[in-house]
Amino acid sequence: MVLRYPLWKKILLWAICLMAVIFALPNLINKDKFPFPIVFDYVSTVNLGLDLRGGAHLLLQVNAAEVIQEQLETLADSARQILKREQIVASRPTIQNKRLLVVQLADPRQVDKFIAAINRENEEISTVYIDGGEIGFALQETLIRNLQIDTVDQSIEIIRRRIDETGTREPLIQRQGSSRIVVQVPGLRDPESLKSLIGQTAKLTFHLVSQQVAASSNDIPAGYIRVASRDRTPNGEPLEYYIITQRALVSGENLRDAGVTFDQNNQPAVDFTFDSAGAFKFGAVTSGNIGRQLAILLDNEVVSAPVIQSAIIGGNGIITGNFTVAEATELGILLRAGALPAALDVVEERSVGPGLGSDSIEAGKKAFIIALIGVALFILFIYGQFGFFANIALLVNIMLIVSVLSILQATLTLPGIAGIVLTIGMAVDANVLIFERIREEYRNGRTPIESIDSGYRQAFVTILDANITTLIAAFLLFILGAGPIKGFAVTLSIGVFTSMFCAIVLSRYFVISWAIRNKDRDYLPLT
Repeated sequence: MVLRYPLWKKILLWAICLMAVIFALPNLINKDKFPFPIVFDYVSTVNLGLDLRGGAHLLLQVNAAEVIQEQLETLADSARQILKREQIVASRPTIQNKRLLVVQLADPRQVDKFIAAINRENEEISTVYIDGGEIGFALQETLIRNLQIDTVDQSIEIIRRRIDETGTREPLIQRQGSSRIVVQVPGLRDPESLKSLIGQTAKLTFHLVSQQVAASSNDIPAGYIRVASRDRTPNGEPLEYYIITQRALVSGENLRDAGVTFDQNNQPAVDFTFDSAGAFKFGAVTSGNIGRQLAILLDNEVVSAPVIQSAIIGGNGIITGNFTVAEATELGILLRAGALPAALDVVEERSVGPGLGSDSIEAGKKAFIIALIGVALFILFIYGQFGFFANIALLVNIMLIVSVLSILQATLTLPGIAGIVLTIGMAVDANVLIFERIREEYRNGRTPIESIDSGYRQAFVTILDANITTLIAAFLLFILGAGPIKGFAVTLSIGVFTSMFCAIVLSRYFVISWAIRNKDRDYLPLT
């Protein structure tokens, strides 16, 4: 066994311990009583969860009628194509009362032919009435009900992604009734920013701009719509209008990533990357329309409308639009999370108190401290001086966990505390395995140095195996879980790494330092 630590290892080891203390102490000591208050300007504390501190509460109404309207518009587009293909003369299909698609045929004798053709391509529609050549279609109730359920479920998932990209904030997001969503975010002091982040639909689409029709024209041809630009005058009026194709050529559903960048004028912008399917569509659109304007729409407003100079086949692009850095960052988050399927209306907004009373929180603190002292005394009694080393490593382990949570700005809830307690138990267990192995080797006649070497070497495999299986379980909990389950997985994973460091590296350093000082003595402080 090499009883020597290189200087760089010692410096690194103590630097890690010092950083753990610096980042952890602001969480454990009152700011007014902290001897170095300047540290609070650079070190953040762990956020407490809803059950410990409370937070912001929003009740949102999902406007599923928009999704039904989009389905009817898709049906109207399908009807126009069928009329053209079957050479049936009719007026332009229109949507009435946001629930009916009405088609007026010039020849009533072609009604059956048209109904048969549209039913072949659209199975989930019903014919409501036939009045001469006029036909009314509606979506089936089963389809409408499934659309409403899917819209709320998709909205919940996208809200979760927007609020909690890293899985450390632990928001409470759940359905209430058939069309409402409850959102509670712990410790949030600015509910307006939350509403801005949640409320924006962030629906990104790409359309070609008409070359034949002026934006000021009231005679808009079939298949085209007029939309306003995102830029506004001082009076709030749109600077420009565009006549664009009603059908989106490429949509944000094919986005793989989005983030902040800067354009040629060093202004903030948003760059985006399509997946393979989106890159193929985008390449086909740009290669076939060189010289035409391509309107980039965000929530039905034209953000920019550049002229296609050449085919863009790499699947990458950039969105400019007089953004600030904060706006570009928020837009990148929204695009990465995905577009909401429908608009959300805030029904209720209020602050909520902690889920646990102050008495319960104080009782939990006392229980944690008593349990920690009890474990420390037990280890000290059983393993003597080596137990003292293990207790020091255990305290450093706790500080490391708290400091990492502070750096990640994680939210600590009861499940997260359970993860910390579990890893503390694992850290103690690792030291017990090592010390028992050292004791066994010493009783079999080995020297203290040989016993220490063999104990750490042979216990390492067992400790590594146990921690890897725990990490696998934590990884699956993080991937498949949500909210507090993810928080438990995060703290458990952090604790696995810190307990390994403290048991295998830090306590080993203390034991080796003891062995160096007592290399001429034939005893171990374990018996």
